[in-house]
Amino acid sequence: MTQQLNKTDEAPLLLRHNTDGVAHLTLNRPEARNALSLELMTALHREIDDIARDTTIRAAVIAANGPVFCSGHDLRQIRSNRNREYYEKTLTTCSNMMLATMRCPKPVIARVQGTASAAGCQLVATCDLAVSAKSALFATPGVHIGLFCSTPMVALSRNIGRKEAMEMLLLGEPVTAERAREIGLINRVVANEDLDDTVKEMTDTIISKSPLTLAIGKEAFYRQIEMNIEDAYRYAGDVMVRNMLAEDADEGIDAFLGKRAPIWHGK
Repeated sequence: MTQQLNKTDEAPLLLRHNTDGVAHLTLNRPEARNALSLELMTALHREIDDIARDTTIRAAVIAANGPVFCSGHDLRQIRSNRNREYYEKTLTTCSNMMLATMRCPKPVIARVQGTASAAGCQLVATCDLAVSAKSALFATPGVHIGLFCSTPMVALSRNIGRKEAMEMLLLGEPVTAERAREIGLINRVVANEDLDDTVKEMTDTIISKSPLTLAIGKEAFYRQIEMNIEDAYRYAGDVMVRNMLAEDADEGIDAFLGKRAPIWHGK
């Protein structure tokens, strides 16, 4: 059943439905190019936190209705609240939502059917995986309006090379889905009509794995990547020891040796 979240007089800002252990979140402001209003970011954060706690959910997909995935921050809302306090609240809300997505123990996949720009591109970069339609475009175009994409830069620069990131940030020009895949911003590019099937194949693969193992691995990935090499190896070694002592690791090894499918218990 689809839930309508943060319903306004016009339309729900965010939709959610759960299918076979996968939570699907859909940005639902097509008339506003799915701009990240304060209310939409708050709703996204709330649902991601709920997904993190829900033991029946194994993965999440962030999608969007309409021709645009997400155009970034809601500039009309920002201009109608032109004061430092509101700006700080908006950017803090956005950063906290992005961090919640990264820290969620369940893999989060971006299903990109259209243009993802500015904070929308940041959202794609923040998700663990991203599948894009061939027609989609990606951009950090803030320089065109005198507003450097500084917060999108944080996620972008942690996904792609420095030269590629600076090219997107300094020029502000859109890149194609194929180019986004080449530079590491997204994982796969498929025909528009194959987008849903490809996302489902990915989520089916994810939910066949031990949920504990995926949670351990996702947390470790983002923590070690910010460390120097010596600290990263020490930390990763400790993580692997903890992982090896888990019941799911025993089950996985026994299943492999016994040539049978594992039965995960999440512990």
